[in-house]
Amino acid sequence: MDEKAILQRLLKLKQQALPLYSQFHVAAILESESGAYFTGVNIESSSYSLTLCAERVALFKALSEGERRFKRIYIISDAEEPVSPCGACRQVLMDFASEIEVIMFSRDGHQRRAMPLKGLLPVAFTPDSLPSRS
Repeated sequence: MDEKAILQRLLKLKQQALPLYSQFHVAAILESESGAYFTGVNIESSSYSLTLCAERVALFKALSEGERRFKRIYIISDAEEPVSPCGACRQVLMDFASEIEVIMFSRDGHQRRAMPLKGLLPVAFTPDSLPSRS
C-alpha cells in the first residue's frame, strides 16, 4: 500500500477512536515486514491509567497474530502539527519493534514528519538492559 492510501485509511480510522475524556483522536497503522498492516485507535477508560494508545493497540494486535518483525508505524491525530508517540508507546515499540520508522501526520495529513524510533528514544531501556538469566 502506498503512503497516500495509508493516509486516507488513517483519516477514516481516526473517526473510530474512543477518546471519551480527552476528545483527542489518534489512529495508527503498523506495517510488518511481511507486508501486513495492523490498525489501532486510542481507547480511553474512566480509570485513565487503563487507557490504550493507538500505537500500542496496533502493536498488540500484530503481536497477538504472530507478527514479530516490523518496518514502520504511521500515526495521525487531531493536532495541527504531527505528534509523536507518548513515552509508554515509545518504550513498548522499542521492546518489540526497535528498528521501525515512525511516520507522523498532522490532523489533515498535509504535514508529515518521519524519523527512526531510536531518534525518538535515543537512550532507551531495552531487553538488553536487563541482567542475563544464565
